[in-house]
Amino acid sequence: MECGPVLPDSLVLEIFLRLPHDAVLRAGLTCRQWLAVSRDEFLWKELFYSYYRIPRSVPRHPAAVSWYREFKRLFDCIPCVEVQTLREHSDQVLHLAFSHRGHRFSSCSKDCTVKLWDTERPDGNISLVHSSSMRQFNWGYTQFSQFNADDSLLLVSGVYLGPHHSSSGEIAVISLENYTLLSRVRNKPYDVFGCWLNETHLISGNLHWIAFQVRLHECNYRSKCKILMNPQNVNVVKRLFKIQNINASTIRTVMVAHCRRHDNPDLVLDYEAQSQAQRQKGHQQRQHQPLLFDLGTSGSEEEEEEEEEACQREARCQGLSAPHHAQPTISTLEHLEIETHVAQMMGRAHTKAPDSNLIEPSEPGEGEDKTYLLFTTGSLTYSPHQIGIKRIKPDQMTTCGPVLGEERSSDEFFDSLDHVIDIHGHIIGMGLSPDHRYLYVNSRAWPAGCVISDPMSPPPIAEEIDLHVIDLKSLREERRSLRAHRAFTPNDECFFIFLDVSRDFVASGAEDKHGYIWDRHYNICLARLAHDDVVNSVAFSPADQELLLSASDDSTIKVWRSPRMVRLAQAPARPPRPRNLLSSWLSRNKNSTSASSVNGKP
Repeated sequence: MECGPVLPDSLVLEIFLRLPHDAVLRAGLTCRQWLAVSRDEFLWKELFYSYYRIPRSVPRHPAAVSWYREFKRLFDCIPCVEVQTLREHSDQVLHLAFSHRGHRFSSCSKDCTVKLWDTERPDGNISLVHSSSMRQFNWGYTQFSQFNADDSLLLVSGVYLGPHHSSSGEIAVISLENYTLLSRVRNKPYDVFGCWLNETHLISGNLHWIAFQVRLHECNYRSKCKILMNPQNVNVVKRLFKIQNINASTIRTVMVAHCRRHDNPDLVLDYEAQSQAQRQKGHQQRQHQPLLFDLGTSGSEEEEEEEEEACQREARCQGLSAPHHAQPTISTLEHLEIETHVAQMMGRAHTKAPDSNLIEPSEPGEGEDKTYLLFTTGSLTYSPHQIGIKRIKPDQMTTCGPVLGEERSSDEFFDSLDHVIDIHGHIIGMGLSPDHRYLYVNSRAWPAGCVISDPMSPPPIAEEIDLHVIDLKSLREERRSLRAHRAFTPNDECFFIFLDVSRDFVASGAEDKHGYIWDRHYNICLARLAHDDVVNSVAFSPADQELLLSASDDSTIKVWRSPRMVRLAQAPARPPRPRNLLSSWLSRNKNSTSASSVNGKP
């Protein structure tokens, strides 16, 4: 039978350019010619930009091998298919955290439990491994957890309910070998959360009169002793920094970034600015003057009280009253103004200089890595609107040696922040990229041009949540912010929404009952993940970014996998190929003939 006339490839391509991507794929099954045209690179480049509505100025991801495979990656490898719903929590689920290996994850909830889950079951389902209730320790709820570097310990942060309905924070350390509670550490205020510095040391907060202390705790878990609060060893707990508390802003949400001088970062961000970078470089250096604030360090509780008394004595000598000695008739604003005045006066006289080479190249003998303490803070109002950055030097990463505070002169009460980035809005979430190069920040913007006259009355905030990207190598914000998710609570009731970052994607919860996934390179929203209430936290598996978890006020944890992984899991197992007897006999006969020739036999 003779074939009919064949359409030219150029005409077939013109037709395919007017079809949606799924129609192109189906048409490619018709014949070999159409199959070849349906894989054309120009065709998929056009389909890619039009389907995802990406500006043409954005280049293809540097690691992509073809436009077709890049389209397929964004379409087929996003964890957007719900495969399991975990209902073991009885109240709002607030936070999720994966282990570094990805074989376990933890969840915290208003039901005051921390639960551990197994992700490596043969059937692919996730199962509960362990649950610990913190109610016996007078906790109101658990709110945050984090695995240490070798996944042997779990840090759990919660709200401790004290006498007279007062509340502060506590951090518990749980052994993952036998799920025993090793220690509990004070953490004030509770929304500091705490974090691991390395395998054996954790960071907490301690709020005082005009100062906030960042504290370093050694957790010698191999001794299986509750030693974090051991009064016999003053070096077990050390004051790492002491930060001025101006306008009641204090510090919240501490995290540690181990920043390296990246030659090959996991993300290329500067494509929109490359053409202007050289021209604007000098202008940016002139315009960008970092705001500097103050920090500090010391050792024991007695030492802290002595320093506070010294602060109060000096304030009285200057003719100022200490805030907690003010008369009851003084208003809250006047009280705060006095406190701020005292803090600023003490800061001018008793503050260490900031690190002048924060973003300069490392010295030859210093090594390539730098460790930063990142936190939210503020200078204009109590609501967190700035990212504070303080470098942690190698000699500060241990509790060995003299107590920090004995090493410094008595007239240095505070440490300066090394760098501050103002977000101009209420910060409600932060997350680091896997390589610690980029910091992603959720915020709700203030009105443009707003002026804050009363630190206790921050401006109204937008319902839209902006997701900012900060390069920790250059210490500046990159690109335009991502926007798709929303929040509705006012400034004085605003709560934290945890986000997470994988190699290619970033995800966040929202108050509109959805989680969201964006592509980091193309800056586009790829998926919405539905819940029945506010989504508080999301977490990518570090072992497989096609596995995502989301936690919600609806008391559930949802498990999401990519369409590709779901398809592979549902595909029937392939039967073993039947052995071809003729080909195996010929191969065996050929081998025997070759062996005979080697031995000199005919």
